[in-house]
Amino acid sequence: MPVTDISRNLDEHSLTLTAEFAAPVERLWQIYADPRQLERVWGPPGYPATFVDHSLTPGGRMNYYMTSPEGERFHGYWDIKEVNDGQSFRFLDGFANDDFTPQENLPVGENTFRFESTDGGSRLVATTVYQSAEDLQTVLDMGMEEGATQAVNQIDELVAA
Repeated sequence: MPVTDISRNLDEHSLTLTAEFAAPVERLWQIYADPRQLERVWGPPGYPATFVDHSLTPGGRMNYYMTSPEGERFHGYWDIKEVNDGQSFRFLDGFANDDFTPQENLPVGENTFRFESTDGGSRLVATTVYQSAEDLQTVLDMGMEEGATQAVNQIDELVAA
């Protein structure tokens, strides 16, 4: 499985996921730059994502929803803050209403996805920082660690295709 580590830091209100792949950084970057590929790995198995808007540029916005096996939709958004093409990007990730406006009562995470070359391929280091330990605990209670691990583990199959 690609995910090699997932760690939480309650003092810094952060969650960091590390995964390694037998594919070059450029291939991993393509997955996040292409909405159709990203849809295949953003949600955990059984909860495919649909990206309605996709702009991986500073100031860009991505609106998406994940669909449960029962057909229920869970909406979210990314506000893109910084992009270092082929190397990293930083974005705010939040829960959204059906019209993609932020759900004010749920936490927003500041994410940094960093792509590194390794001897055998590449590494993804994804760090999410929340405003408070309570916000971090909220998403942990929602299954964020398990869902993120399952989602990222799907990348292996996509890069092998």
